[in-house]
Amino acid sequence: MRNKILAAIMILGMISCQDKNKTEDKSIIKTIAEDTLSKTVAGTADVSDAPVKEDKAVELIRKQLNVLLKADLPAMTKDDRYFYYEAFDLNNDQKPEYFVGFSNPYFCGSGGCSGYILNNDGNVINRFTVTDFPIYAATSSTDKFYDLIMKSGGIAHLVKMKNGKYPSNPSVQEKLKGDIPKESTAVLDIQGKKLEKYSF
Repeated sequence: MRNKILAAIMILGMISCQDKNKTEDKSIIKTIAEDTLSKTVAGTADVSDAPVKEDKAVELIRKQLNVLLKADLPAMTKDDRYFYYEAFDLNNDQKPEYFVGFSNPYFCGSGGCSGYILNNDGNVINRFTVTDFPIYAATSSTDKFYDLIMKSGGIAHLVKMKNGKYPSNPSVQEKLKGDIPKESTAVLDIQGKKLEKYSF
C-alpha cells in the first residue's frame, strides 16, 4: 500500500513538473516573440539569416544580363557574376525602372563601375561606365525623365536624357555646380542601404 502511495506521489510530482515546464516553455516563446516583434518594429531585428527574396525583377534582370554579357561570361569568375539592383520610377509612369550595378574588379576600375538602367520590361535604356555609387535622381527633368547626378572619379556630373537615352559616360558630362541637392534621391546605394547581392 505504501508503495502505491509513493508511486502516486511520484506521478503527481512528474505531472506538476511537466505542467511547470510547459508554462515556462510558453513563457520563453512568448518573450522571444515579443522581443523579435519589438525589434522588427524598431528596425533593429537581425534578419541576416532570412531567406533571399527572389522576385520577378531579379529574374528579369538576371535573364537580361545573361544576354547582354554573353560574350563576357566565359572570362568571368563566379565572384564576378553578381549584381545589385534598385527600382526607381524615372518618368512617373507608375512603372519603376531598374538600376543595375556591380562592385567587382571585372566591372570596376579607378574611375568607377559599370552598370545598366533597364525599363520595366527589362529592355536597356542605357549602359553606363566609370560611375561611383550611389546615383542620384535630381528633382529636375529632361524629356520627361529625371536628370541624374552621377559621380565619376569623385566628381559629380549632371546627366540628362537625350533621344531616349542617358549618356553612358558621366565623366564627360557637365560638372554639377555646388553640392548634390538634399532633395535628390539616392539610388543604387550599394553600401549605404546594404543592398542584396544576386547571382546571374
